[in-house]
Amino acid sequence: MESSPAFRVSNLTKVYGAGAAEVRALRGAELDVRGGELLVLLGPSGSGKSTLLNILGGLDRATSGEVLFHTQNLTQASDDVLTRYRRRSVGFIFQFFNLIPSLTARENVELITEIAEDPIDPAAALAMVGLLDRMDHFPAQLSGGQQQRVAVARAIAKRPEVLFCDEPTGSLDSASGVQVIEAIVNVTGEIGATTVLVTHNAVVADIADRVIRFSNGAVVDVKENAVKRTPKELAW
Repeated sequence: MESSPAFRVSNLTKVYGAGAAEVRALRGAELDVRGGELLVLLGPSGSGKSTLLNILGGLDRATSGEVLFHTQNLTQASDDVLTRYRRRSVGFIFQFFNLIPSLTARENVELITEIAEDPIDPAAALAMVGLLDRMDHFPAQLSGGQQQRVAVARAIAKRPEVLFCDEPTGSLDSASGVQVIEAIVNVTGEIGATTVLVTHNAVVADIADRVIRFSNGAVVDVKENAVKRTPKELAW
């Protein structure tokens, strides 16, 4: 695993609203994300985890502070530059699967591969998450866990350098959630992606290389996992 930072976050703040309605989602957050690592951002709802993820992913802009992706300053980037960054370098997995109901699993993945520069074949991406035999099924014919694994295949099919996962097991039962975590760990290891996973579930943190605890918009603790658990060892 390379040790140089994929991301360097310095004194990052994010303020929504103004006056009495002002909400400070981030309060001077400081963080490095190492290239190739699996990093878990852990904290309660409202602590700023998803806001940070959205800024790192180029979906939102900081109020102040700096985010460097390697040497590229994302906080000063134009909308066009951020669009290219998201398209070329970033994969997203959200709590809700966001699959198109009228398309099969394979067709949902193809939506990404058609615009990617060096895509993984959709069938191969679905095989990586254990769904080759379900690739011609529609979302309504799949369980929640299977739909989320399609979303994982869709996210990694363009070979992103970075994968952002925002509460990927939040709407799943424990058994389905473990399968999704296993898929994320396996595929990101296979393509070598730097992975940042947001969760409020402390059990999930055991799979990470490092765990960053968030509270009230700031990093309050950083822990290296000397011994990582496999996804199959998890239960909640």
